[in-house]
Amino acid sequence: MKSKKIIGFAAFSGTGKTTLIKKIVSILSKKKYTVSVIKHAHHNFDLDQPGKDSYEIRKSGAENILISSEKRWALIHENKNNQELSLEDLLNILGNIDSDIILVEGFKKENFPKIELYREEIGKDILFYNDKNIVAFATDVDINIEQNIEKLDINDPQQIVDYIIKFLSIDK
Repeated sequence: MKSKKIIGFAAFSGTGKTTLIKKIVSILSKKKYTVSVIKHAHHNFDLDQPGKDSYEIRKSGAENILISSEKRWALIHENKNNQELSLEDLLNILGNIDSDIILVEGFKKENFPKIELYREEIGKDILFYNDKNIVAFATDVDINIEQNIEKLDINDPQQIVDYIIKFLSIDK
């Protein structure tokens, strides 16, 4: 992968990844960092709605729709050959966009630095035992960690932001 400032969040469904990422993005934005987020979806999804021009054009067969206005732009790509893009492919798409930090939600099996989010009540296994890419472990329970990774409080987004800034060496 390129030398982008990237860190991900690995966790099972129900752990609160998106909620935490929203808080982290908000804190980083207030600190004047530009943040991009790549989120993995496990199923079919739509960004636009029936009746909207972009939706109707995409449904008529267009493979790419680039929507632009004064306030935002979005690229919608219809993946007709059913090959899901890798994280590296998605990072290359973001290549021309200037970001201080790229946060990644999902892509548990890809090789890049990740913070594991763990809540005991979810009832799932801890991931860092089998994933050398996990650099920190954020949880709300007292667990003794024998590996050489940072332990963080999943309920303290500021602590996680401070860790990310230090880990990525991007102090402003």
